[in-house]
Amino acid sequence: MSVETAVQTPQDVEAMQRLAAVGWGRRRIARELGCSPETVRKYLRQGGWQPYGKPSRNSLLDGQRAWLKERFLAHRGNADVVRQELASEKGIAVSLRTVERAVEPWRQELRNAALATVRFETPPGRQLQADFGQCVVRIGGERVRVHLAVLTLGYSRRLLVRAFRSEKQDHWLQAMEEGFRHWGGVPKEVLVDNARALVSQHDPEREILVFAQRLDDFARYWDFKPRACRPYRARTKGKDERGVAYVKKNAMAGREFGSWEALEAHLVRWTREVADVRIHGTTGEAPLVRFRREEAQALQPLEAKPSFLAERELVRIVHSDCCVEVEANWYSAPQSLIRQRVSVLVRDQHLLIRHGGRIVAEHRRLRPGSRGRQVIEAHWAGLVPQRQRREAAVSLQEASATRDRERERRTVRSSELARPLAVYAEVIGEVAA
Repeated sequence: MSVETAVQTPQDVEAMQRLAAVGWGRRRIARELGCSPETVRKYLRQGGWQPYGKPSRNSLLDGQRAWLKERFLAHRGNADVVRQELASEKGIAVSLRTVERAVEPWRQELRNAALATVRFETPPGRQLQADFGQCVVRIGGERVRVHLAVLTLGYSRRLLVRAFRSEKQDHWLQAMEEGFRHWGGVPKEVLVDNARALVSQHDPEREILVFAQRLDDFARYWDFKPRACRPYRARTKGKDERGVAYVKKNAMAGREFGSWEALEAHLVRWTREVADVRIHGTTGEAPLVRFRREEAQALQPLEAKPSFLAERELVRIVHSDCCVEVEANWYSAPQSLIRQRVSVLVRDQHLLIRHGGRIVAEHRRLRPGSRGRQVIEAHWAGLVPQRQRREAAVSLQEASATRDRERERRTVRSSELARPLAVYAEVIGEVAA
């Protein structure tokens, strides 16, 4: 570092001025401070320390500051698009680097906006946030992927946790319905993720949000407004996002269960004994206390409604095998309805198929997802000629008779090979002699 640079500080210049004020000459001050007399002369002449400044230059972007900021923020930080519009609209052709230097002060503003999250507190009874999370748990000695439905009341932070083997639409609705009954009321709105089972289309830029028809029907039945968080911005549903992480780390981490029923019982017990009574980090209160004091009364009453899932009507087309598919199971319909549209009423443990206003088939409802098949023999009448059916029956009888004869032959052969123990003892004795 040069001597000239070393003395160019506000403290050095103040020392020069004090020594000059008491009668010191330039040379003496220079020897004292270790600089040249010309340096002392310069600072005494300008009357104090002054910082170096960059020379000002005229720019083609002078006067465009407001326009640049508006376009840069509108294009979410894409400086190249701003450069193109600058040339087409303003007739100003500059390099991309020039635009990037000009918009640099606002780039940090965009970064801060992307990272910032404004906490949105909802009043009692206003909002329920629903989400799913996955984890792998040992159940019965095997590793099983468990899908956890976590529901969080926005005001009290009270949780409801249910375990499923997948994240189908029925599981979302079942979890919400169990939450309503668990809390004794329905919130005014439910905020969900953009899962395919619930949201058909979501484009915030064009303000398009289309929910699945069944979710719309479910919301009208229970009188709440469905809402979806902004795609790729799960922080809009932050209470439940943190709730899912809390359940994974506290209720599930490192635990093993003997059966699926044991897992479900554990979640109920953990919710009651841990999650409901903990002191929440944000509210400073136990969720159960906050719920009972303010939120329970603010929920909409259930009005003794039956389950939405207990009875629902679907539309199906009869396949070429005379069956309709419902809940990954197959149920037969009369063969005269092949390729026709029928109405399927799912009611508790029964399933009714209707066509033309009358019931054409009635089945016992199979467990959803079991891939079972229920067939009424009369529905297949006429599909296979009688002769082929008789030949098939004869073939089955002959095959059964052949299996019986083979079984008897093996039994006789086994009995012939079997000998009394005395025979083997006699042979052993002769060998020993």
